[in-house]
Amino acid sequence: MRRWMLLLSLLLAGMQMPAGATQPAAPQRVLFVGNSLTYVGNLPATFAALANANGQHMHAAMLVQGGATLEQRVADGSVLRALARYRPAVLVLQERGGELLCGAGEDACQGSQQAVQALAAAGRQAGARVLLLGSYQPHPRASAAIVQAERAAATQAGIGYVEISESLRRLSAGAGTLAWYDADGMHPGPALTLLDAVQLYRALFDTRPVRGFTVAAPIYGASSGLRAELRDADAPAPRPQTAQGIGYDDAMIGQLNALLDAAGNRPR
Repeated sequence: MRRWMLLLSLLLAGMQMPAGATQPAAPQRVLFVGNSLTYVGNLPATFAALANANGQHMHAAMLVQGGATLEQRVADGSVLRALARYRPAVLVLQERGGELLCGAGEDACQGSQQAVQALAAAGRQAGARVLLLGSYQPHPRASAAIVQAERAAATQAGIGYVEISESLRRLSAGAGTLAWYDADGMHPGPALTLLDAVQLYRALFDTRPVRGFTVAAPIYGASSGLRAELRDADAPAPRPQTAQGIGYDDAMIGQLNALLDAAGNRPR
């Protein structure tokens, strides 16, 4: 009887797993740490959906809060706890808009620079590749200044930098009909969220994404109910009235790639 049971179990196992087949690899994990620039439009879920549609198996989580600075995330230890719990392959940091421009004073500016360095070191210690994702400023002089300041902070911390502000300024001038900004005129609209995701994809994988995709996740506005705690990017929203899902087609991906290439932002 035992022999027949063993043969039956082996037969069932063979039916479930064809000869030569292997289990699919677990997705790479990416953790986003930021503020409303990060969660409005749900950049983490958008990036994961873009990556998966283009052959890169990714899962995204986030640690975000409206108006938050990276210095606050160092002070409360939340990133260290998230790194230990989630164990990401990639850590994406995004500072509050303009924080590195020193507009709030030299102390705040130095605190921001030191926070980038501290979180970069923590990410590397946890085995993650760390990137600083840029913020943006609308005025040409301020835009150039924030890019310079962010790039310097990333270089000082020994991490990669993903530029946004100057690309946004050039692309929005060339494709003004796209929804670059949210209805409030300040936070990311769908086109800017996609630009962030595409720039991250090109930086991480050194190639262009080509396929459109659907984001099956909450699409947050500025008032989100999110707190500074680790959560999956596609987890149910704290507020049930939050919009659900958005789609980006092949044509829009192609349009952004063409605009970026024309602006000189070409992957190798």
